[in-house]
Amino acid sequence: MIDQKQKSEIIKKFGKNEKDSGSTEVQVAILTQRIKEFTEHLKTHKKDFQGKRGLLMLVGKRRGLLAYLKKQNLDKYRELIQELGIRG
Repeated sequence: MIDQKQKSEIIKKFGKNEKDSGSTEVQVAILTQRIKEFTEHLKTHKKDFQGKRGLLMLVGKRRGLLAYLKKQNLDKYRELIQELGIRG
């Protein structure tokens, strides 16, 4: 699970200010961090099927947020996926 310190660092990096935890960019960045942690967990616990389901739900939520961001602001979308290192 992502701790409060990591979450505040992500908000500072991707948000407009320190209290901006609801913008699309911040939400995608937090979901990406959680997905990375879940992936590491599933590498060691191969039979954690509920964890796998949770991971797939997180990926789906991130995918929807990225589609929304792409539709609203293509430049921010491209910048965000470049900075997070997702999408190939």
